[in-house]
Amino acid sequence: MELARVEGSVVSTAKAENLKGFKLLLVNLIGPDTKPTNNHVVAIDTVGAGRGEIVLVVRGSSARQVAQLSGVPTDTSIVAIVDAIELDGNVIFQKHKQ
Repeated sequence: MELARVEGSVVSTAKAENLKGFKLLLVNLIGPDTKPTNNHVVAIDTVGAGRGEIVLVVRGSSARQVAQLSGVPTDTSIVAIVDAIELDGNVIFQKHKQ
């Protein structure tokens, strides 16, 4: 799993049948310090994430392990919205204190 921040969305009206009904979000991978890497990927949202939220993404074959994504052509999916990040005993991020 990797950390990422939701920075936008991708709209596509013409797409594979198996992708219909899924929200596509543009995420920027981040380090544990929440600093952006400027490595953007498009991910299928499975948890209702929104712009600015820090999320956990999975890539590769793990991206299709979520039940509703079986048979969906994706290699990146959002599987969790992060509430807090603690690193070396310090709280780096808390969702409700932004």
